[in-house]
Amino acid sequence: MPITIYTDYVCPYCLLAERVIEDVIEGLDVDIHWRPYELRPEPVPTLRIEDPYLPQVWEQSVYPMAERLGVPIKLPSLSPQPRTDKAFEVFAMADEQGLGHEFSMRALQAFFQEEKDIGHTEILADLGTEVGLEHKAVLQALADGTYRERHREALRHAREEMAITSVPTIVVGEQIFRGIPSPGELRRAVDQITNAKPIPATETAGVAQANPGQQEH
Repeated sequence: MPITIYTDYVCPYCLLAERVIEDVIEGLDVDIHWRPYELRPEPVPTLRIEDPYLPQVWEQSVYPMAERLGVPIKLPSLSPQPRTDKAFEVFAMADEQGLGHEFSMRALQAFFQEEKDIGHTEILADLGTEVGLEHKAVLQALADGTYRERHREALRHAREEMAITSVPTIVVGEQIFRGIPSPGELRRAVDQITNAKPIPATETAGVAQANPGQQEH
């Protein structure tokens, strides 16, 4: 049974969560599946680095957590931050070809380690090519909206069926973590998978809320 991460590619905690998961499942036959959840879909404004919120939350939370985990990360200077709908359309294409994990990691790394504009179609096509997609095919799929409806359905599933309101939301069997679980919590949840015992959702550290009326990561 896989571990599922509901993510937005502009959430730094999603990149950090993957490191925690990888450390816990090392040597185990457990896959990571990614699922989209846009924190700021059109027409909600995206965040700007000029506003005090982003630098503050990074200094107080993101950077200390990244240092503890040994993950290189930096607050991107792009402002306003890109929307992620196009990136998730490419994700749908990659996931169809068994490359969803590879593309999600590449998108997160590109934004948070290389400051690449993951809302730009040419950059997305380059990232897709790096994980095994065809460059021209990615550009054509974006132009035609080939995976647009699939992405919309994925968002509907996240909102209506899974009641996702923040990222990362991590699903391990019957347990749901809203935020980054501690290694011990995650390890216990992985151990529970074979038993399939229902466990309530757990609020943890490192989470970006999807509430247009509040500040977000």
